[in-house]
Amino acid sequence: MTIDDIYKKYQSWLESDYIDEETKCELEKIKDDIKEIEERFYKDLEFGTAGLRGIIGAGINRMNKYIIRRVSQGVADYVKSKGDDAAGRGIVIAYDSRYKSSEFADEAARVFAANGIKTYLFTELKPVPVLSFAIRYLKATAGVAITASHNPKHYNGYKVYGEDGAQLLPDESEKALQYINKITDFSQVRLTDKEKAIEEGFIVLIDKEIDDAYTEEIKKLCINPGIIKEQGNDLKIIYTPLHGSGNKPVRRILSEIGFGNVIVVKEQENPDPDFPTVKAPNPEDKSAFDLALKIAGNENADLIIGTDPDSDRVGVMIKNGEGSYALLTGNQIGCLLLDYILSRKIERGELPENGFIVKTVVSTKLANIIAEKHNVSVEEVLTGFKFIGEKIRLLDDYGDKKFLFGFEESYGYLVGKYCRDKDGISASMMISEMAAYYKSQGLTLWDALEAIYKKYVYAAGNTVSFTMEGIEGMEKIKGIMHELRERKNFGPICGYRIKAIRDYLKSERYEIDTGKIEKLRLPPSDVLYYELEGEGEGNNNAWFCIRPSGTEPKIKLYFETFGKNRNEAEAKLAELKERVFSLISRG
Repeated sequence: MTIDDIYKKYQSWLESDYIDEETKCELEKIKDDIKEIEERFYKDLEFGTAGLRGIIGAGINRMNKYIIRRVSQGVADYVKSKGDDAAGRGIVIAYDSRYKSSEFADEAARVFAANGIKTYLFTELKPVPVLSFAIRYLKATAGVAITASHNPKHYNGYKVYGEDGAQLLPDESEKALQYINKITDFSQVRLTDKEKAIEEGFIVLIDKEIDDAYTEEIKKLCINPGIIKEQGNDLKIIYTPLHGSGNKPVRRILSEIGFGNVIVVKEQENPDPDFPTVKAPNPEDKSAFDLALKIAGNENADLIIGTDPDSDRVGVMIKNGEGSYALLTGNQIGCLLLDYILSRKIERGELPENGFIVKTVVSTKLANIIAEKHNVSVEEVLTGFKFIGEKIRLLDDYGDKKFLFGFEESYGYLVGKYCRDKDGISASMMISEMAAYYKSQGLTLWDALEAIYKKYVYAAGNTVSFTMEGIEGMEKIKGIMHELRERKNFGPICGYRIKAIRDYLKSERYEIDTGKIEKLRLPPSDVLYYELEGEGEGNNNAWFCIRPSGTEPKIKLYFETFGKNRNEAEAKLAELKERVFSLISRG
């Protein structure tokens, strides 16, 4: 789009009778800011495999009610294309605590109802996993979540779910996008009054029935309720919802299964779109736990738990071997849960012979080792929990295998089949149960983690993100990925050699020594994965991976190394990261 085209788009919003005065006033304020106008109007906010996610504001490249209406009309047409039955089964809408979330949810509902689609609308903020459950419980055709997950406060998003409760897969997302792209003018959007739609039965308000059913379903996931009964009042838990949607459901499930010593961080208890106590409401960021840490130190807490605004992710802090609190990585939490679930099911004679777990390709290889030692198969998928949901559907719902656990390194976990997205609420419950079990053995979660490393192998991993916002940032990310694809080998890296490169965009695995090319079976995705091989004997293999984020203006790098002990593994990791950073910076 040329600069003239950009200004025409900008001017069309200022002159349109459809755009309200408040929005026009916002646009008038930037009339002399060429760069800002360009950022807001150089492209339509992209509907990708994760739906919409962007900065709140006026313009076609921003999150606002007009974009919500346009996209919702496209989604409505997509649902109607599936037939009258699909429209009758309807769409479920949930939203979190962000700015405009409730308003955007109402706008989507008004569009769906105007199109004759039954719409289930939560009356208060709800976690994403509850939405996923509700879609399945109500046998709806689709769902929409208004959320930007753990992004900064000036962001919001629009995620679309299918009838299985998982986010739309790429092929279905592409179909929805085709309908969205047909909406080229706001006059094509159908819109009705919310109260009128409620009276006519097209909008159905929901809450308690879904909350109760969801809570009862995840209670069934408890493996060892006797341990909770024994340790529930002694295990001291600090919980923070980080101003998001987790407060009520997390506290409810922990209370109802028997954890009676849960302290909530008061300053972060209530929903607040400003997220005033944190830099970003992200449980991957240690600073988000600063307030929780103060309470934990005073109370000598066993466990600190934090969920993000839409409560699909959960972070954990525990006492390390030196008595201070350490933030666990997503991989460490995943391996702890995996080993606990499989080991306890074996003890109870409940581990199926055909069990499987699902993990992403950028999650720790230690999980593969743990699963295989328990005779459980491992399915690896691309980043995005929808791919984990797809494997559950194909192998468990329609296949002859039994799903046991799914996770991704970015703090996402799922134990049961009741929903098809990561669930920070049930994960909080399982983590608490696990801590109670080990406490009954005189052990901490740190002790349990060390035991896993000693039994299998010491693994050290890390994820690093570089934010690159705006037009320039997008182009820079594209340039980095292009340059890397042009290079087949970096030469030796810190005692490793590159054994193979997996280019998931080309769906190819290229072996450096032989030049052999092997087709990858996963869908195309902009991901470069480097398999490394060390010299000598032992656990010398390592890997790193580079990909643009699908939900944020970031490029992400993943690393994992192994060693005979913690120090060796972490020393290898530090050296590998430094070397890769230098290679990338040189282009």
